[in-house]
Amino acid sequence: MHFSLDVLRARKGDCLMLHFGSAADPHLILIDGGPSQVYGPQMKPRLTRIHKARNIARNDPLPVDVVMVSHIDDDHIKGILELTKEQRGKTPTPRLQVTSLWHNSFDDLLGTQPPEVMREAGFGTASIGGESSGGSEADPASVLASSVKQGRVARFMKVTPSEFQADSVLASIPQGRQLRDDAEALDWQLNHKFNGNLIMASKSAKSVTLANGLKLTVIGPLQPELQALQKAHDKWLRDRNTKKAKSSEAAMAAFVDESVPNLSSIVVLAEAGDKRMLLTGDARGDKILEGLELTKLLKPKGKLHVEILKVPHHGSDNNMETSFFKRVTADHYVFSGDGEHGNPERKTLEMLLAARGDDDYTVHLTYPVADIDKGRKADWEKEQAKEKSRKKKTVRPDWSPATHGLAALLKKNPKFNKKVMIVSDKTPHLIDLLDPVRI
Repeated sequence: MHFSLDVLRARKGDCLMLHFGSAADPHLILIDGGPSQVYGPQMKPRLTRIHKARNIARNDPLPVDVVMVSHIDDDHIKGILELTKEQRGKTPTPRLQVTSLWHNSFDDLLGTQPPEVMREAGFGTASIGGESSGGSEADPASVLASSVKQGRVARFMKVTPSEFQADSVLASIPQGRQLRDDAEALDWQLNHKFNGNLIMASKSAKSVTLANGLKLTVIGPLQPELQALQKAHDKWLRDRNTKKAKSSEAAMAAFVDESVPNLSSIVVLAEAGDKRMLLTGDARGDKILEGLELTKLLKPKGKLHVEILKVPHHGSDNNMETSFFKRVTADHYVFSGDGEHGNPERKTLEMLLAARGDDDYTVHLTYPVADIDKGRKADWEKEQAKEKSRKKKTVRPDWSPATHGLAALLKKNPKFNKKVMIVSDKTPHLIDLLDPVRI
């Protein structure tokens, strides 16, 4: 039986493949596609290699069970859009036969209200929160879909700063719409294991099972995050109709991908046999813990061990705390990032080291340490220049390889350094938890 994570170089983003099934009956899930310049050099050659390894006739398609896009963000969705564009052409190589797209397409589904607004608007008490007027828990995704169909529009509401940050996710609405349209044209079923509804964590949600018994449990996004995103969406719709607001095109262009709050990241725990992978997108660590507790996979103040942890948000220290690495431990930690935007951050690796120390585990980096530090140094100096130009009271010091570099951290901790593996640019980087995958 196969259960392997295939880690590809994806520049500043994520690009993963999950192999499961058996040699006689192999199955595949594509998870995110990275930003531009990832599909052509990395994903497409890997798909072609898998197609050949399975001895599939040249003109026959490669079966793919699921294409999952964790959230609407260029460094996760762009490569998938390049794939769908090619698949819609006359002679895609290789041609894929995809069963389903797992993706939360918010421009279709955000015509819904948080509980208090629905009650005020006279729509009863059934809500995203999951409580119906009869006192029993309603299925949140069904409530969302029902509200969309009934054309409910939220009233004016105050949006807090944290909620307003969700506008940067909304900046990617055109990409999400394009992906939805491509999937429809290619006959990829949208969220088919969820009846076409939003994929999100809730008390009433159940795990889904794919071929050969692969079990997938949705850990995130959580309902409150979708409520906050919905509020920001309503505000954006209101503002675009005011005289002071920018046009929708200008507003979207003004949002920068660097500041995405990642409220919508799909987080999934995959299980085969007694092995587990936690695939986190760009979710925040505390929200992942909440989702694990909500789905009864983690007891309050308890611990969970998985074989593979895809470290959230490319190892950004904004998403992690040492306590997370203490509560969720793994045999393999995958950090996807090339140094752009500072990721993976040295502080995050320090958190992991503080939490796990000399335990037996492996750290997988998608680029050589020297390359990552080069990208991190460039980002550090760019941000430093911004701080100086804005005449901020506190400006970060000059970059110091000894203080800020990953290389110095690893040199100082030789046992930790021995745990590090680098994803190759030439050969597949497979983390096999059961029978090895031969590609």
